[in-house]
Amino acid sequence: MELYLTEISKYVIAGSMAFYTIFSFLVFMYKGEFRRKWIYAIQTVFLFATQFACFIQIIAQTGSKRYFLLLMIQSLVLITTISLFRLVYPDGNRLLINNMCMLLMVGMIMITRISYGKGIRQFVIASASIVIAFIIPEVIFRMAFLERWGWLFAGAGLVILLILLIYGSVANGSKINFRIAGLSFQPQEMVKLIYVFFIASILSRKNDFKTVAVVTFLAAAHVIILVLLKDLGSALIYFVVYICVLFVATGNALYLISGFGSGAAASVVAYKIFPHIQQRVSAWSDPWTQIDSTGYQVTQSLFAISGGGLWGLGLYGGTPTSIPYVEEDFMFAAIAEELGIIFASCVIAICVSTFLMILLEAYKIKSNFGKLLCVGLGVMYIFQVFLTVGGDSKFIPLTGVTLPLVSYGGTSVMVTIIMLALVEGQCLVRTDERYQEYLKRKREKINEGKQ
Repeated sequence: MELYLTEISKYVIAGSMAFYTIFSFLVFMYKGEFRRKWIYAIQTVFLFATQFACFIQIIAQTGSKRYFLLLMIQSLVLITTISLFRLVYPDGNRLLINNMCMLLMVGMIMITRISYGKGIRQFVIASASIVIAFIIPEVIFRMAFLERWGWLFAGAGLVILLILLIYGSVANGSKINFRIAGLSFQPQEMVKLIYVFFIASILSRKNDFKTVAVVTFLAAAHVIILVLLKDLGSALIYFVVYICVLFVATGNALYLISGFGSGAAASVVAYKIFPHIQQRVSAWSDPWTQIDSTGYQVTQSLFAISGGGLWGLGLYGGTPTSIPYVEEDFMFAAIAEELGIIFASCVIAICVSTFLMILLEAYKIKSNFGKLLCVGLGVMYIFQVFLTVGGDSKFIPLTGVTLPLVSYGGTSVMVTIIMLALVEGQCLVRTDERYQEYLKRKREKINEGKQ
């Protein structure tokens, strides 16, 4: 019986996820949220079908009733999140919320499967983050003066990173943790948001050469401190976000070319100076000759990805715990092994649809600040996905960043949820812009009638 349940649920999980993903792209066929309502309703059905099938597999494998209670609680939180966002922010973007809930659900199931305690902790942090996220769109809409605080954001970000450089504790070779009252968090994750506010604020108001030079200097200071912290992944994300936002703000391809040229030169210098970068490049270029040392993680990840096949081995059918730090850095490999390549590919596609929707919202917004903020947040999100998936599949060297909303990590999950809430806030700004435009046209018609 257990075998039949596991086998049948494998195909239900992959099929439900595939249909959900298809509808994530069908959304783009319609311009307004009203016309997309039926797609969102179908997506929600497939989201919970995927979740129920996963828990059926877990309960069949473990025989523990505690997972049934967890299923009920998680379902309640996800239903409440989707319903309340639609009710409180009818002008918001529902695809972003649906995708957020789907990715959170996938992450919580995989983390719970690997470590029940960590799964519960991740669920509690994600739930608290969602509560915070409910007020952020309204705050962004009401506090428009924040877009004039660019220099203040720059100073705050640099001060936080310098404090981390001096007082931070080392974890996995990088100085990225900070402990207060027994709680550990990663300040550089929060600084990501402050950093995007800083560059969007300044470049949206002024983008002459002198301003660009000063902003570039401050952005480079952020990146250099991160390199000194040995947080290579975050340094790369900060760098790419700045180059992309600068290009959108100025439209100058020379900045884009010179930026990536400088980045390539800096990478070569960093490779020559820092031994940990040399180790990661060496483990990436030929992990098989170092399978007992630095190449162990990469080779185990490749075994996991290739071992799952199209449909996966089923939850508890693989050995994801054989990969060190699998919950943080190798969640994509664990998903591919137990839920299959089809499911893992759908996870990537959902991330891509989230990114495209953020860019679409950026395109619709007339405010320069809102446009640059959305571009910066969108690039930050998708580049982090690229670094994680690329590192797990040996496409690029490992950078040690998490898969947003899916990997274990309280700070990372909270920052990504807040990031999506910030985009939702810009959706309110976009709706207000349209309404003001409508009022303007109406007043013009009335004045023309009077004349």
